[in-house]
Amino acid sequence: MLAIQLEAESFEPLQALAEWHQWLAAELGLRPAAESHFLGRVRPSGAHDALLTALELEHYPGMTETCIASLAAAAAGRHGATAVLVRHRIGLVLPGDAIVLVAVAADRRGPAQRCCQELLEALKHEAPFWKREWSQGVGRWITGNTPL
Repeated sequence: MLAIQLEAESFEPLQALAEWHQWLAAELGLRPAAESHFLGRVRPSGAHDALLTALELEHYPGMTETCIASLAAAAAGRHGATAVLVRHRIGLVLPGDAIVLVAVAADRRGPAQRCCQELLEALKHEAPFWKREWSQGVGRWITGNTPL
């Protein structure tokens, strides 16, 4: 079971998890035995250590969601996860705002944690997002990704 959503507006991660739990309970009839979650927020400084005004994320509508769903399904299949939630921001995101929420449900903690880790790395390196850091009115496109 996959739940993939791109968000143009800010979202509250704990509320998103609560909604996901309600959806899982309705679909599965019970809560999963194990879950792993990751919440990423925009850092206050960018690649060149300048204070960020915002991080801008561009994407191809339709293609990005399809890619994320494929990455999530593949990771879930490899690790035996029963459900995956991905909420990812697009557009302008302010420092401190949630940019990504990944939640994975499984029968045991190991598969949930491994799936969550793998999916996060796949999102970072394979999902078609283009990022621009804004600082002092100047936007710089980001090349490459931040390390673990």
